[in-house]
Amino acid sequence: MDQTLLLITPPFTQLNTPYPATAYLKGFLQTLGKTAFQADLGIEVILALFSSTGLASMFAQLEASDAELSDNSYRICRLQADYIDTIDPVIRFLQNKNPTLAHSICDRTYLPEASRFAQLEELDWAFGTMGIHDKARHLATLYLEDLSDLIQEAVDPHFGFSRYAERLGRSATHFDELHTALQAPYTQVSSLLIELLERRIQQWQPDVICLTVPFPGNLYGALTCGKYIRQHHPAIKIVMGGGYANTELRSLSEPRVFDYVDFICLDDGEAPLLTLLDHLAGQREISQLKRVYARVDGVVTYFNGAREKDIPQRETGTPNYRDLLLHDYLSVIEVVNPMHRLWSDGRWNKLTLAHGCYWGKCSFCDVTLDYIKRYEPVTASLLCDRIEEIIDQTGQTGFHFVDEAAPPALMRDLALEIVRRKLTVTWWTNIRFESSFTPDLCTLLKASGCIAVSGGLEVASDRLLERMKKGVTVAQVARVADAFTQAGIMVHAYLMYGFPTQTMQETVDSLEMVRQLFQTGIVQSGFWHRFAMTAHSPVGVDPAGFDVLRIGPSFGGFADNDLDHADPSGADHDLFAEGLRKSLFNYMHDVGFDLPLQEWFSFPLPITSIPPRYIEKAIRQRTDKDPRPNALVVWPGKLPSLEVFELQQGRKLIEMAELEFYGKQDQWLLEATVPVGEWLMDTLPALTIGPHEPYSLAQLKASYETAGLGRFDAFTQSPVWTQLREHGLLIV
Repeated sequence: MDQTLLLITPPFTQLNTPYPATAYLKGFLQTLGKTAFQADLGIEVILALFSSTGLASMFAQLEASDAELSDNSYRICRLQADYIDTIDPVIRFLQNKNPTLAHSICDRTYLPEASRFAQLEELDWAFGTMGIHDKARHLATLYLEDLSDLIQEAVDPHFGFSRYAERLGRSATHFDELHTALQAPYTQVSSLLIELLERRIQQWQPDVICLTVPFPGNLYGALTCGKYIRQHHPAIKIVMGGGYANTELRSLSEPRVFDYVDFICLDDGEAPLLTLLDHLAGQREISQLKRVYARVDGVVTYFNGAREKDIPQRETGTPNYRDLLLHDYLSVIEVVNPMHRLWSDGRWNKLTLAHGCYWGKCSFCDVTLDYIKRYEPVTASLLCDRIEEIIDQTGQTGFHFVDEAAPPALMRDLALEIVRRKLTVTWWTNIRFESSFTPDLCTLLKASGCIAVSGGLEVASDRLLERMKKGVTVAQVARVADAFTQAGIMVHAYLMYGFPTQTMQETVDSLEMVRQLFQTGIVQSGFWHRFAMTAHSPVGVDPAGFDVLRIGPSFGGFADNDLDHADPSGADHDLFAEGLRKSLFNYMHDVGFDLPLQEWFSFPLPITSIPPRYIEKAIRQRTDKDPRPNALVVWPGKLPSLEVFELQQGRKLIEMAELEFYGKQDQWLLEATVPVGEWLMDTLPALTIGPHEPYSLAQLKASYETAGLGRFDAFTQSPVWTQLREHGLLIV
């Protein structure tokens, strides 16, 4: 029996690009010949709500309700005609379908303005160098956020552009509050959601609907969909999975959840879903499901009797983005943080280089769970096949590799394969600040289209980094960040405060490290996160081993992930939140470096113990390790031409070789002896990135010495080698 599946992302994730879970599953199901469709109801609800029709309906309902409004919301309602008249052109502008509207938006006479625009006065300096389209996108984003404020106040308190009722899903150890909220009458937002859901059900007539819940802010929307399907389409089976279930619902015992869904899957969804489809087709006993919760006789039961292993990454197929409204997502600029802007501006195809994390040791991370613990890379060739297929599907060449930490060796091979295939792609990913990221490797990554990396500096304290088992030091992070920056790749640092036993002195010293990283220009973006203790991290599993106390919450049968804890030997971490945020905001815009750290805080701080040029010195202290013999030697430039000329040396005429190189922006000459010049002409083609594998360093050495040119290590000290290295010869 052929079953039709509908894969749904419920509201809300991102405005600018679809969350990839449904595309991953659709691509996998396609390899098996199964019928599957997908919909991102988040962007569909946004487009329905933020339209002239949607706003007219909202304002009419507000007028009919006679609700009491704040001054700001009252202002927006009085300007409702302006909002209704401008919303459709603004949405088209944010979809990059109406670019000339930027001029009208920027002259500040076109858009109605409410409280969000008040912050513009203090942000003008930050936007001084922005182009007109970027500034217009930011103004249009503020305009949408004004409307969002009204919706939250008077229409649906759960609304948010990238989350829906997130508070109800976050740390929801008990199901009571969610269950109560789900019994309330539909709001205009949830009414639009079920109207669009019904439209997709009628369009595709699914037998099974799969709801992906990556974040707490998707849970309420997913259960709202489940409630409607149960009431109006009881024959359709409802399956829920995704990141929220994988982390929060591993101890589930609350039966009321299954009033809204039939099954909940854990971890990678491919194998569990296949066993479920067999079960629903009557071909498998329920006991033989794989990592699936169901309610049986009123009791939540976990089934994991299947013998099948998880699907290897090489067999999961290429993510399939068809069915999604790829040209209707919105490129917004919410904040001035460069990495957050990259995240929300433009459409990014999501792809994974490797399943899990190759490091898998960080004590604050969910290293006990499958999505981190099981490391499984795929080949660069297969990745590029998938890249080409996704470009063909979407027409988009931007990629966000969503790895926990992209492996440096695989990144090297991927970069070589991208260049080899002459693919034009733009990509960014998450990394660990490994010493493997040499200046040469960073240059190669840039040549393949890498524009940004984000990595965890976390506490910027060597004692705490060791305690976290990060495997890096602050000095190493500085050198790696410098290598990326020198290659023209933006660096974003994840920063953390409040790790167990972190003292006030260490927090101040961490901030000083961060100040120096930004002042030297080797980190361009950052964000401070408050440490959170989670149930599946080493800290959560063994709090006493990290000198903290678990103090709650009590488990009520539903979610179990975020843990309340006390840090008896640490500082009062909450005191630092605003000062860290404010200082970082300024540092990201090259402001405030000369201010004492005390200026950012309203309570007394100790003086930092970090020397004022610590980061600068760390960058200069490069670890000049000899490259590995199996490192590849790559010539990324054009091949030269050679001319022989005679050079007068005293009474002798000596023949010399002149190699002429042309680059995209320049040309340059290299002089060498004729034997060395001829060897280079023969050898450089073998170092270019082509159908062949470039020489390793050992092969290059053997080639040089076999040609009778002398010792290779002497050649690597010569002006010829120096010039080649300066003009792009890479050892990776």
